[in-house]
Amino acid sequence: MKVLVTGAGGALGGLVAEQLSAGGHSVRAHDKKTISGSVGDLADLTHVQHVVAGVDAVVHCAAIPSPVDHPDDEIFRNNVQSTYNVLDTAGRAGVGRIVYISSASALGLAWSQLDASPIEAPVTEDHPFVGDDVYGLSKQVGETIAAAASRRWRTTIVSLRFPFIGTGERLEHHLKPIHDDPGVDRGGLWAWLDMRDAVRAVEAALTVPLDGHHLLNVVAPDTTALVSTAELLGTYHPTAVITRPFGEFESVYSGQRCRRVLGFEPIYGWRGVVR
Repeated sequence: MKVLVTGAGGALGGLVAEQLSAGGHSVRAHDKKTISGSVGDLADLTHVQHVVAGVDAVVHCAAIPSPVDHPDDEIFRNNVQSTYNVLDTAGRAGVGRIVYISSASALGLAWSQLDASPIEAPVTEDHPFVGDDVYGLSKQVGETIAAAASRRWRTTIVSLRFPFIGTGERLEHHLKPIHDDPGVDRGGLWAWLDMRDAVRAVEAALTVPLDGHHLLNVVAPDTTALVSTAELLGTYHPTAVITRPFGEFESVYSGQRCRRVLGFEPIYGWRGVVR
């Protein structure tokens, strides 16, 4: 399979491109910055048409990844325009499978300046956007673009909502402040996923037989915290309606739909156990 991977200069996109190549796929790596592959601006429709031509599948990782370090209008314009260009152009060209890398931030919780809380928990893919930041908004709009492109062009698109992704030193650096003070990750709902599992999820989204658009939470089954999930929610999100009891360290995000649609289960953990 010939696969276009956008954002291949980033940590996730680079590893996805590497693993797909190792698995025997022909990979067209693309980034806005200089890499060993195709380079250019995905906001340029003519460039996107050239980049998409001839591929069988697309993994769209490219995005400004947070609401910091760039003006709000630049973040929205870059993330939304590039996503529309890539997904619509790929669908129009008859590309049969597209994986859109969304984010748990698409609910508006992670970067909220107003300390938004989930309405209910576990948090499923049907939870509405409750935030106020431009990055979360851009990812929410990206998911709507994915659904529309899938309907219009009758192509299969899988939108993967990833939380914080990391392994090794990056993960350790993320965990330490949370263990010292769980409140620092109030907006992230203490969700995480090992980078290797994220790549596995992308591979599954590319290959599992599917039709239409599927929006999926892809999270580790546990939190990043040393405090129970019930205590975390009671302390930091007391207004959230708890719809069922949680396991001791169970993730606030539901991964049920991902398990059902992709048959995917994370296998890497940080609590001293690798399943």
